[in-house]
Amino acid sequence: MKTAAAIDDPPIRTAPIVITVLAHQEERRIALCLESLPLADPGVAVHLVVNGSRDRTAELGRGVARLFPRLQVHELQPGGKSRSWNRFNFDMLPEFGRTHVFVDGDAVVAPGSIAALDGALAKNPLANAASGFPLNGRGAAHYTESIRRERGLFGDLYALRGSFLARMKVEMIRLPVDLIGDDGLVGALAKTDLENEDHWDDQRVMPVRGAGFYCEPVSLWQPGGFVMQYRRMINYSVRHLQNRLVSQIMRGEGPTGLPERMSSLYTANRKSLTPRTTLPEAWFDRLALRRMMRAA
Repeated sequence: MKTAAAIDDPPIRTAPIVITVLAHQEERRIALCLESLPLADPGVAVHLVVNGSRDRTAELGRGVARLFPRLQVHELQPGGKSRSWNRFNFDMLPEFGRTHVFVDGDAVVAPGSIAALDGALAKNPLANAASGFPLNGRGAAHYTESIRRERGLFGDLYALRGSFLARMKVEMIRLPVDLIGDDGLVGALAKTDLENEDHWDDQRVMPVRGAGFYCEPVSLWQPGGFVMQYRRMINYSVRHLQNRLVSQIMRGEGPTGLPERMSSLYTANRKSLTPRTTLPEAWFDRLALRRMMRAA
């Protein structure tokens, strides 16, 4: 398999706006995702980062790239979203653009969203990040209100100021490679301006009503839907428990205290990683803990 590190890969393109699509096993949705992006805009560079996939995600992405040369496809091994996020931003990009937009490979981006995110950062010089809104799904209204109220980031669609990423690189602040969910930690880093939580300011993340995305809701009645949702719930529990540890670090030492791997903290912090008491969270937390301790 050809990787982004192969010596015959073309130079990585940058532009004022850089869109990074992070995809794992997304052959069903990747064409829809890519076609929703401004692939012909000369001010935009689009990169499909396929991490650890064994399906046709990269192949289908290359098919789209033959029609739109501003799209580049990179296959990274080993997989992992946070690992690939680090590697592409800090090891592969030759320089940073004005705005970097991050999109999940199963999301369809609404028209005008990329320009809206870029414009929001331009109009708010103190903001490090801008977030888009979910436009469909049973939980869309709940998440929309949460993003508006808490100024959170949703991993399917958000943007970071290029200078913010550049500062992360200089200060060698990376996401733990086994972190589940980049958006929670990235949002915290943006709000603290790469300091600890004493410097927290919600105004450093801008929710952008003109930016949104459509996702494919999981139906328990679809083939494999129940298994997919069951695994997703375990991942949500791993994320919840990891966030407890991340919060401890951000309240104290701050981003410089983030470990390379979250698993390096599990054994020493086992007593604080207690399952929640409500159902079904308690069940999935216990399954998540079992998986986490195997990785420790």
